[in-house]
Amino acid sequence: MAEDVAKNPESIDQTNDTVPAYSWYALSVLVVVYVLNFIDRQILSILANDIKADLGVDDAYLGFLYGTAFAIFYALFGIPLGKLADSWKRVRLMTLGLALWSAMTAASGFARDAGTLTVARIGVGVGEATASPSAYSLISDWFPARLRATALAIYSSGLYIGGGVSLAIGGLVVDQWNDAFPDGGPLDLAGWQAAFIAVGLPGLLLAVWVSTLREPVRGAIDGLTAPEDPHPFRGFVRELYTVIPGFTFFGAASRGAGALALNVVVFFAAFVVAYGLTEILGSGPGQILPMITDQWLLLAIGYYAVFCWATALRARDYPTFALTWGSPAFLCTILGYGTVAFMAYSASYWGAPYAERVFDVSKGELGFWLGGGGAAGGFLGVILGGRMADALFTRMPSGRIWVVLFGLLAPIPFAIVQYTTDNWTLFIFLNVVVGALAASALGAAAASSQALVLPRMRGTATATFFLATTLVGLALGPYTAGYVSAQNDGDLSIGVLSTLWITPIGLMLLIAAIRLVPAANASVLERATAAGEPAVSEG
Repeated sequence: MAEDVAKNPESIDQTNDTVPAYSWYALSVLVVVYVLNFIDRQILSILANDIKADLGVDDAYLGFLYGTAFAIFYALFGIPLGKLADSWKRVRLMTLGLALWSAMTAASGFARDAGTLTVARIGVGVGEATASPSAYSLISDWFPARLRATALAIYSSGLYIGGGVSLAIGGLVVDQWNDAFPDGGPLDLAGWQAAFIAVGLPGLLLAVWVSTLREPVRGAIDGLTAPEDPHPFRGFVRELYTVIPGFTFFGAASRGAGALALNVVVFFAAFVVAYGLTEILGSGPGQILPMITDQWLLLAIGYYAVFCWATALRARDYPTFALTWGSPAFLCTILGYGTVAFMAYSASYWGAPYAERVFDVSKGELGFWLGGGGAAGGFLGVILGGRMADALFTRMPSGRIWVVLFGLLAPIPFAIVQYTTDNWTLFIFLNVVVGALAASALGAAAASSQALVLPRMRGTATATFFLATTLVGLALGPYTAGYVSAQNDGDLSIGVLSTLWITPIGLMLLIAAIRLVPAANASVLERATAAGEPAVSEG
């Protein structure tokens, strides 16, 4: 047993172990949280055209608002919050985050200009950054390895349910509000503002329910228990300082003159690249609220901060660095899935604005059919993909990665037809198909990333995983589609399909992952020990 654990912590799982009923109950609560997470996030899609008309913005800004403004702060705060999920009570962390993002969603309903809406959107991103690091770590302590991809897929189904429900709720609220108050309702709110408030306030009640969940013993299910961190917030503050430009120089200096010099070089290089992209492509919506709405400047800050965090992690916790940033298998897996997210986020966000412009349907009808179909397709895809990943994993070590590769390639021909057809029925049908096929990759990618690290590292690994999905997928995909659309007189068909250019990159990354992951999976504890990890208790 000890030898098997040393090679792979998943190996101690007993095939016939029964999962307690409480684990399934707790998972159901987390699914509800994730549903609300994506209602609050995705409702922007059905409201996009109204916001565009009322605030006088273009598609590039709408892509920025949904993607970059949210993604950068979601990713950066996900780093210290991932560390906090590794050291503090995960249930408490999720409760506080849920209350914050719900309040900021409601606050979006009171925005009167693009700048205020952007700030509220940033707040939603910070709050939502608590959810998945906490949830992934909790699920990995509630479910044995043989069911982890399935459990994570069930949790991830909240993404698609919430995304679909958001369109239905948003369309219904906007239509009814505008019918009842054609000249503006109470507090002179428009329909899109009322929709934000309607989905934001219930989250405050849900936070109370989440606070009642029991915290599991970290790592016990894998026989790799570790003592609780007596000072959990020290690590959080330290990580926070590593991602705030300015403070990052002091952190680098504490590691020596060479580290400081490298940090300064990367800082200036990032902003030189951002300046060049601004000169070539324009600043995006930067004229609305300079500094925090310049697409390329914000991305430069984001990528520089990630570099700072990774180098600080290498100095402070080399075993965790070695199993994440220092692992080609881990990087190829998460970046490969990031390319799936690049296309999937773009298609899911722009689907409603595209359909509203092309087809003669009301918001209510659009929300019902597009949202319902998207929820059904995404739910089936992520669940079946998770089961397929677990089944293939029992047959071959690279089985999960093959499912991620399937999720990258399979949706492409259907997406091309979907965004070029003028037939409403075919568009709705293909929305289900594309959503299901793309969703099949998520559970497999998430489980793969968790399997490549030790239990104490899962929160950090999740934060790193979401850096790829957000800084590659969410921060660039929707904006790219919106930018291309804005350059082509609002043609969202050209915009969405322009994101397919990333497919060859994803293909190369996932082929590499298929070759690298089996050996990495089989040597997790061995590699951690070689990197300096103390002996881990079994029991």
